[in-house]
Amino acid sequence: MAEIRPLRAWRYHPKFIKKIESLTSPLFDVVSEQQRDKLYQEEYNSIHLSVPLGSEPIANAAARLRNWKQKGIIIQDKLPAIYVYYQYFTLPGSQKEYCRKGFVSNIRLYDWNENVILRHENTMPFSVQDRKELVEKTELNVSPTHGLYTDPDFIIERYLDESMKSPLYEVEDYQGVRDVLSLIQDAKVIKHICQILKEKQVILADGHHRYEGSLAYLHDRKTEADYDKDAGYNFHMMYLTNTESDDLRILPTNRLIEGISDLNEADLLRKLGDDFHIKPIENAPDINEIILGKQYAFGLLIGDKAYKVRLKPEKVLENPWKFPDVIKSLDLTIMHYFIFEKALGIPGHEQRASRNIRFERNFTECLKQVITRKAQLAIITQDISIDIVKEVCYSGFTLPQKSTYFYPKVICGFLFSSINDEEFKSPFNTSFQFAS
Repeated sequence: MAEIRPLRAWRYHPKFIKKIESLTSPLFDVVSEQQRDKLYQEEYNSIHLSVPLGSEPIANAAARLRNWKQKGIIIQDKLPAIYVYYQYFTLPGSQKEYCRKGFVSNIRLYDWNENVILRHENTMPFSVQDRKELVEKTELNVSPTHGLYTDPDFIIERYLDESMKSPLYEVEDYQGVRDVLSLIQDAKVIKHICQILKEKQVILADGHHRYEGSLAYLHDRKTEADYDKDAGYNFHMMYLTNTESDDLRILPTNRLIEGISDLNEADLLRKLGDDFHIKPIENAPDINEIILGKQYAFGLLIGDKAYKVRLKPEKVLENPWKFPDVIKSLDLTIMHYFIFEKALGIPGHEQRASRNIRFERNFTECLKQVITRKAQLAIITQDISIDIVKEVCYSGFTLPQKSTYFYPKVICGFLFSSINDEEFKSPFNTSFQFAS
């Protein structure tokens, strides 16, 4: 199944340890415009590699990376390692501290039809192309994607806990999460972890665009006469956590709608009324609690009004999309057909690449966008369980794009993984390879 390998990570020079917090950044698809503007002011912040600026941003990132290597801003670890990454966090309404335990390694890239790495949601082509160009020009994985393996015996965590006794970094990130990094360089331990993962499938939790970007680049390289199945471009940096942990959290991702001509409140409510029970809500911030736990219920923000909309039970069977029941019965599928396609006129086959749909996790930001008319309306959703994600993955189908928001997000800047062969290959690599 999944082949993982340790990596010789590029990390900031030890002289930057005391300011490592100022060098980290959010992932490219969650960083806000305000965050970017502030982070760009720090000359060596990782944002310059993950979301580069300028008229030729990708070329700028590649040039900056070369400069940082030459100046010793980042240096490569001499020995391959698995990097242990713990995230300590709390959730609103509770003082309990959770700890999500995981590790960062390289993992071989697999096509979806190989059923080794399983996707659970669709991607947007323009974002995939952007990530492909970045990895192609920089030969660098700037941040780890997030994968899930299943180990009810928690064998790997024993090694991770031991490593965490000697952390390398500890910071509080933009989410208020405490991120701690350590490493494992013991060859026997690494080989055991690799062997455990060799028996597993991996569900891609977060980073579908980055993974598909790397996969698209690999497909290009496979057409070349000198293709090498063990070259760096066959691998991808991933943060791996256990699905059986009770510290795995998935938050809902709301939708913002913009750019639809002739959209008005009266017409939309009339169209929705054919399929939904509609109830006005006096206090918009109450919507999350009002829809909580109610199947096929959504919040709707439009103008200065708020509504709860809930699909009429008899309408469920009227969805013509040809999906298995596990997909067809999902709240998000109901939303994408009955609201996006039927009421808003965005056909299902166009929704993946649609510029009319934006994604926003924060409810307050949704409310602000609608009130200020930056968005025409917002649709407030509920979270889904990891059991649903697993069921969908194993069915061979996918959820609609941006269906999940695994929390907390990993951060960018602790380590980078090169796919340049001179930096990727190591005399130690054969110690961690297994026969196919």
